[in-house]
Amino acid sequence: MFGLVPFAGRRNLSQRDSANPFALFDAMRDSFFHDDFPTANWGASSFKVDVKDSGDHYELTADLPGMTKEDIALHYENGYLTIAASRTESNDEKDDAGNYIRRERHTGEVSRSFYIDGIDDANIHAEFKDGVLQVNLPKTADTPARKQIEIH
Repeated sequence: MFGLVPFAGRRNLSQRDSANPFALFDAMRDSFFHDDFPTANWGASSFKVDVKDSGDHYELTADLPGMTKEDIALHYENGYLTIAASRTESNDEKDDAGNYIRRERHTGEVSRSFYIDGIDDANIHAEFKDGVLQVNLPKTADTPARKQIEIH
């Protein structure tokens, strides 16, 4: 079973190290920080988003490093803005004879939705540059003004 786990496993353990009950754990820890597998977790946590109220519009900024414009889908429906991103990554290593030593593929998806009501959806403008998605969400003219509610 351990042969399926993408870390160094037991192949780097010498006979002397195998007597150490923590040698396998140490190898896993070391491979986590030195192997390229953790890049597969790019979508394990959600991406960071800032939403700013600029008076007549909202400005949304989402950090999506390593993505391309084609990897991202943006939808506004029933007051919900949804940002979805998916990516497939492949890492191929071959020897000179063309026999595979290692082939890895990583696929991941992330999605976030925000309730932002009172948006003029016909005039939403989005731009993606250098891993940052910027969305301008203009407010509709008939958005009621917020009023202060007294707390008793």
